[in-house]
Amino acid sequence: MAGRIPVDLPPLNVSQLLRQFGLRPDKRLGQNFLIDPGALKKVVTAAAIPPGSTILEIGPGVGSLTRYLALAARRVVAVELDERLLPPLAEVLGPHANVKVVPGDILAADVDALVDGEPYDVVANIPYYITSAVVRHLLTARQRPGSITLTVQAEVAGRICAGPGAHSLLSLSVQIFGNPSIRAHIPGGAFYPPPKVDSAVVHIGLYDQPAVPAGRMDVFFRLLKAGFSQKRKNLRNSLSAGLGMEKAQVEGLLEKAGLDPSRRAQTLNVPEWLALVDAYSLFA
Repeated sequence: MAGRIPVDLPPLNVSQLLRQFGLRPDKRLGQNFLIDPGALKKVVTAAAIPPGSTILEIGPGVGSLTRYLALAARRVVAVELDERLLPPLAEVLGPHANVKVVPGDILAADVDALVDGEPYDVVANIPYYITSAVVRHLLTARQRPGSITLTVQAEVAGRICAGPGAHSLLSLSVQIFGNPSIRAHIPGGAFYPPPKVDSAVVHIGLYDQPAVPAGRMDVFFRLLKAGFSQKRKNLRNSLSAGLGMEKAQVEGLLEKAGLDPSRRAQTLNVPEWLALVDAYSLFA
């Protein structure tokens, strides 16, 4: 059945399932479970799962999406932080022998070990507060995924896909590794409990090699964090404060990179950040 998404897969009664196990969604963990069948199929379609693939799912919740992934992929490894959800997951996913549920924190996990060194793609419905950390953890793993499909708040999706003039630490952290695009929009009513904001599905097709060489990745993120530490200020001021350098030194650094010190971090594109990385590496 791999690769097929059945039209009539029965929806889960998530509220009843949680009551059965004496559970409630945990607001601290950002638990809003995607339950609408149409929305679930949108996520799987957006992921464009290749036949015979391995999927790493982050935050399966009670397994609503996991069931669909199990029918589209050869194998699903689902990592769940909340151990309270393991019993309902076991019940829901019992019929799907190709799903392995792993308790734990994805941010502390060895991704390569989770997928046994196999090529894999990632699907995740994650809260805003860990989006950046999860993306960087996945993209800096020894074996990066082939693609990442995220269901996130619509505002966060827009930030991930932003271009020069609206760049952020998040957008640049993603776009040095791949090309993100919004594949679907999902209303708040498709979740249980329904959040106050709508969501979107972002698909990130990854480059064969990151735009930043591995040996300069730490420098890139150091400069990025410094530049956005005071994003309302120009690069002269934000880099000076973030790097602990005199403004005259920063001006010399920016001159070597061919950048105007009066510009702000959000206006720089990826090639301009790379020029700054090169200049800083020589300067240091």
